[in-house]
Amino acid sequence: MSNQPLSFRQAEINDLSTIIQFLSDDPLGAEREKFENPLPESYIEAFSAISDDPNNELLVATIGSEIVGTLQITFIPGLSYQGGWRALIEGVRVHKNYRNQGIGKRIIQWTIDHAREKGCLIVQLASTKSRLEAIRFYKSLGFQGTHEGLKLYLDN
Repeated sequence: MSNQPLSFRQAEINDLSTIIQFLSDDPLGAEREKFENPLPESYIEAFSAISDDPNNELLVATIGSEIVGTLQITFIPGLSYQGGWRALIEGVRVHKNYRNQGIGKRIIQWTIDHAREKGCLIVQLASTKSRLEAIRFYKSLGFQGTHEGLKLYLDN
């Protein structure tokens, strides 16, 4: 397990290419992402929307100056749980050279602590059913499969 100091910061526009590379670096991401130079404008627009939204954070995890991981966390207000807030974790990725070293665990633990500091009562995430290793990983960190997730993809 890597014991190197891991830091977190808000992603900057200059990090966007690295983040998209991380998102496209697996069989599912390779099918749905477009990691090319220049990046499609849709990524830049999405980055701006995330950055402008106070309830969204696009984060990078770094060791020194190197980006080793990324994730997006969205803070969602709700009426259920007596008006409790929840945190939704999306797009968790660890650079391929740092996988299986405990970095992913440290990223998720930091994110849980961050959500707690923000007053969230629930932290939730979803993983594609075919990602069995990811599901086992999240369960090992205390996440439970309490709900059946459903999605409807819209053609635009």
